[in-house]
Amino acid sequence: MVFEHQGSYETQAGAIAAIAPKIGCIPQTLSGWVKQAEKDSGMRDGVTTEERERIKTLERENRELRQANEILRKASAYFAPALIAASGDCRAAGRNSTAHSSDDRLH
Repeated sequence: MVFEHQGSYETQAGAIAAIAPKIGCIPQTLSGWVKQAEKDSGMRDGVTTEERERIKTLERENRELRQANEILRKASAYFAPALIAASGDCRAAGRNSTAHSSDDRLH
């Protein structure tokens, strides 16, 4: 409505002030909507609604991946000793590298 009727007013602010009460909002709210519509249409520099949604999606995915990485890091630290011991690594079992599990004497 603002874009359609701003020619009838001296300024865009005048159009906004006249139209806002007619649609049940305050001029500041309508002004924000007009600015965003100008950004979305390329008339004004700034982040478009589509870009803003994409940023929100990426931020949410980033947050979820950080949480998943933290869980994996903690699980790895928790299970690492058992996995090392199960693999038969001599150092993890506290034996000399030349001794075998069935042979306790040194070589």
